[in-house]
Amino acid sequence: MSGKTNHNAGNQNKQQDEQKETSLKAEILSWVEVIVIAVVLALFIDNFIIINATVPSGSMEQTIMTGSRVLGTRFSYWFKDPQRGDIVVFKYPIDEAKGKNTKYIKRIIGLPGETVEIREGAVYIDGEKLEETYINGTWTERNDGFTFEVPEDHYLMLGDNRNNSSDARYWAELAVRDGLAKDPGDEDALSYQYVARKKILGKAYFCYWPFSDFGSLYS
Repeated sequence: MSGKTNHNAGNQNKQQDEQKETSLKAEILSWVEVIVIAVVLALFIDNFIIINATVPSGSMEQTIMTGSRVLGTRFSYWFKDPQRGDIVVFKYPIDEAKGKNTKYIKRIIGLPGETVEIREGAVYIDGEKLEETYINGTWTERNDGFTFEVPEDHYLMLGDNRNNSSDARYWAELAVRDGLAKDPGDEDALSYQYVARKKILGKAYFCYWPFSDFGSLYS
């Protein structure tokens, strides 16, 4: 009788162990599912919804300070066109031509089809002076003698810190330096002055770090 009892007890213990093992496997599988869903969701949000950028230089000061982190949306231009004054993250044309994935953040100044002139420290759009309240200090560097004919479906980008910003004023020369064109004035070099609409990754909206600079990028 006792042998039968021990046998039954052994079976019960074995069943309990199997149930615990099954329960543990189910719990692990459940956690794996949660982690996989979280990773997929995070990748989806990062690639299609939110754009998160760190600004490594002073080209957008005082609007965005060096080392600041900004957030924006990737879907801003799904149903509408970029507007003058928007601060955007985009693929840097010269590096992209060299197979690199460098991202820049600048302000849109020229729209498709416009003629943009820089004369005596001011920007003129189709002959009309553009009022710019966001420029950092007095503009003294590369502030005269530029004319840009913005192609269709392209945009002209400048930094707010005009005395210290690698932007459209320099890109034709940099294209020549990097072997992408022969002369700053030729068509190949000039094409690098503009950013195609499809290369704009998103619109930046506010700074979230450091906390002292937390707030909207638009006054």
